[in-house]
Amino acid sequence: MTDNTVAPLWTPSADRIAAANVTAFRLAAEKRWGVSLPDYDALYAWSVAAPEQFWVSVWEDGGVIGQRGECVLVDGGKMPGAKWFPDARLNFAQNLLRSRDARDALVFWGEDRVQNRMTHGELYRAVAHFTAALREQGVQPGDRVAAYMPNMPETVIAMLAAASIGAIFTSASPDFGVQGVLDRFGQTAPKVLVACDGYSYGGKTIDVLGKLGDIVRQLPSLKRVVVVPYVHAEHELKDVPHAVMWERFIAPYHFVDDIAFEPLPFDHPLYIMYSSGTTGVPKCIVHCAGGALLQHLKEHRLHADVKPGDRLFYFTTCGWMMWNWLVSGLAAGATLLLYDGSPFASDNGILFDYADAEHMTHFGTSAKFIDAAAKFGLKPRATHSLASVRAMMSTGSPLVPESFDYVYRDIKADLQLSSISGGTDIISCFVLGSPVLPVWRGEIQSRGLGMAVDVWDDDGRPLRGDKGELVCTKPFPVMPVGFWGDDDGAKYHAAYFDRFPNVWCHGDFCEITGHGGLVIHGRSDATLNPGGVRIGTAEIYRQVEKLPEVVESLVIGQDWPPQNPNDVRVVLFVKLREGLALDDALVARIKQTIRDNTTPRHVPAKVLQVTDIPRTKSGKIVELAVRNVVHGRPVKNQEALANPEALAFFRDRPELGE
Repeated sequence: MTDNTVAPLWTPSADRIAAANVTAFRLAAEKRWGVSLPDYDALYAWSVAAPEQFWVSVWEDGGVIGQRGECVLVDGGKMPGAKWFPDARLNFAQNLLRSRDARDALVFWGEDRVQNRMTHGELYRAVAHFTAALREQGVQPGDRVAAYMPNMPETVIAMLAAASIGAIFTSASPDFGVQGVLDRFGQTAPKVLVACDGYSYGGKTIDVLGKLGDIVRQLPSLKRVVVVPYVHAEHELKDVPHAVMWERFIAPYHFVDDIAFEPLPFDHPLYIMYSSGTTGVPKCIVHCAGGALLQHLKEHRLHADVKPGDRLFYFTTCGWMMWNWLVSGLAAGATLLLYDGSPFASDNGILFDYADAEHMTHFGTSAKFIDAAAKFGLKPRATHSLASVRAMMSTGSPLVPESFDYVYRDIKADLQLSSISGGTDIISCFVLGSPVLPVWRGEIQSRGLGMAVDVWDDDGRPLRGDKGELVCTKPFPVMPVGFWGDDDGAKYHAAYFDRFPNVWCHGDFCEITGHGGLVIHGRSDATLNPGGVRIGTAEIYRQVEKLPEVVESLVIGQDWPPQNPNDVRVVLFVKLREGLALDDALVARIKQTIRDNTTPRHVPAKVLQVTDIPRTKSGKIVELAVRNVVHGRPVKNQEALANPEALAFFRDRPELGE
């Protein structure tokens, strides 16, 4: 169900449309290929109908450094199996380290305690030093370099150094526990680990050297551990095998001023990412350098309208693919604004302080942050300038229509609000913003250029104005190379291609609107099915979380009746504001709000109060884990959770037997 909004919330001005990167791209493509592309819709249609021409244009528009070769696509009808730019040679790091000038490359804030910055020249030299040190350790193309790090400059340096050699970079954030790190790095066997000594969050300092020692002792593949000083002045490393401080590691190579970038195939592995599910050990998803580079250049330049000199921010950790997405902004000429810590430091306003102080142009965050800011009553439009901010991006969960209202009312009226969605699986987006299209309340603006995105019913028929499975019907360059250790490709195929042969099925419950926009209604595997009617969980969350008493909620389908389950009933769990208790009156108001704004089938049979809602490290609530707990099934990968103790609030609830 979408909002029948009479007018868009924001429409780009004629001047803004004319100046947009995507407008120049469209005109250049018309001239380059002799096609007529009068508007964005025509550009999108051409991008999926003529993928070889489109991706060559992305290469040329992004000024990719490397040899493209003549062939663009082999086996373009196979999914998986298509091979892009088979004759190309390039280096990912070289494309991000194009400049050596004195402009800011990286700015870093560690809450309100630490601030520093690096120019492009300083970043290039720092990568040169670290690359030389890695080569001395015997790191070669295909070796793994891991980071157990916050979102800080040294993490970017380590990634670029690894990529310059052709090593594969993989990362986790320092809030992961020992088993969570071993579940990831234990599968991928890194040769070198870069790790911090600790981190700060909400004004507290958390030491990780003890955990680090436990991790290293259980990773026999490691030859060297490089420790980055962040929160401590003095360091005792005797309990961390193979450990050396960052400065000592690079000290012999301060004279090195240049980098010998390895020219590598387009599909050479760049990153190993990890699924964040709680159904077992994380899947290790391998992404290639050429695909990530082209896709991120396209998304930054054509969808986010990032221009050289822009200042790009995304609130993320190194355990979330948005970190990898953010770092690629260097290839588009952006300054990266890095942040580590709580997004609500300094009386909830630190991210808006950062935006003003550093002239942020692109403000990236999560739907949960925007919702929380609204519930805190923050009105940055009144307290901050935000004059430089042209775009705000949101991901992690669906952005509800009321959050669109909040952004335009209380943050800034004239900006491109881009709800975006994709994920670790493609290290990018299927659906996202466009600087030349209007923003409609509650809708993602557009499908990604070059991405043949559709919504299908269970029989593989396209749907419009109704909900179904988000699919991609043609290959795209940033499809994973495969899963690490999945030699026959069986797990990779099962993850995306079992549902519809030769078609990527992403697992999102989605709708294409009358405006050509999209609405994500939740994950398909968490979709409720009472009485055989599919209901997206986001539809319920939107209504419940409008109520001022409710901080957050989680909904599942419980098999019912338990003795002979042939249906499910909807069960809603709510986290209330501090000091409030769930009573019959509030339960009735919750149910009535849902009934009034959705359908009777959406109304939960049970509404129960919990103290906390379990979520992954990247902030996503875990409906499937809670469903397993309620049904007495094990949750196998609790290390993926930021707060696994919260599962206890859902276990053995007598109300669930009534």
